[in-house]
Amino acid sequence: MLRRLTQLDHEACLRLLRTKPAENLFIIGDIEVYGYDQNFQKLWGEFNERDELIAVLLKFEENYIPFAKESFNASGFAEIMSNDPSFKMMSGLKKITEQIESYLNQPYKKKRQLYYAKCTKLNNNQNSEDLSTVQQAHPNDAEALVELLNSVPEFSGSTMTLERKHRELEDGSSRSFFIMEDGKMVSTASTAAENSMSAMVVGVATLENYKKKGFATKCMLRLCSELINEGKELCLFYDNPEAGAIYKRIGFEDIGFWMMYTY
Repeated sequence: MLRRLTQLDHEACLRLLRTKPAENLFIIGDIEVYGYDQNFQKLWGEFNERDELIAVLLKFEENYIPFAKESFNASGFAEIMSNDPSFKMMSGLKKITEQIESYLNQPYKKKRQLYYAKCTKLNNNQNSEDLSTVQQAHPNDAEALVELLNSVPEFSGSTMTLERKHRELEDGSSRSFFIMEDGKMVSTASTAAENSMSAMVVGVATLENYKKKGFATKCMLRLCSELINEGKELCLFYDNPEAGAIYKRIGFEDIGFWMMYTY
């Protein structure tokens, strides 16, 4: 049975989602912040014959994110999405989204596939690393962080602004760590979409002249160790296998592909 979820379903919903905290980073975060009764956010659930919740579909504005641990009513999820005139995007784990894709009435305009990796513990050989040069960023470091990201070609299309970075550091929705060298910030790593169970690693960047010195790895290790000690799972996207190799040395493991469809 498919139906809308309400606050009364909250415990059952989190019980399902917390089985895969990293995979459900966005759904958990949006529920914790916005709940079940917003114009821009809605949730549906599928229940089995024992009235157990087995699948969840989140709508956040024009984007839909599905999750299921087992077989689920893919055609029913597709029908909900196809009947929504504001539907423009679907994102989620490939093994789930590909089941829905074939049932959607609309052909997609663009499909992007990214590696999805998570970390629940650091590799043993990383625990002896000297991280004394890594500093945690505060709101007054926002300008230097944004300047660093804007100086790195991979982040040339970033939408990060000084105001947004300052707000995130102030309200604790994001954490950033950095290394100073020659009187300037040269390497950094941050979190985004933090919730009570997981967080996304983003903004891993190093100035060109300071690469291959292990700075980004140290920033990542400091960030990851802090969140893992808090009992959170870390996840990240990557599309460059070389970058993936660096993350795997730290302790990240591939958990599948994350798909992003535009309709």
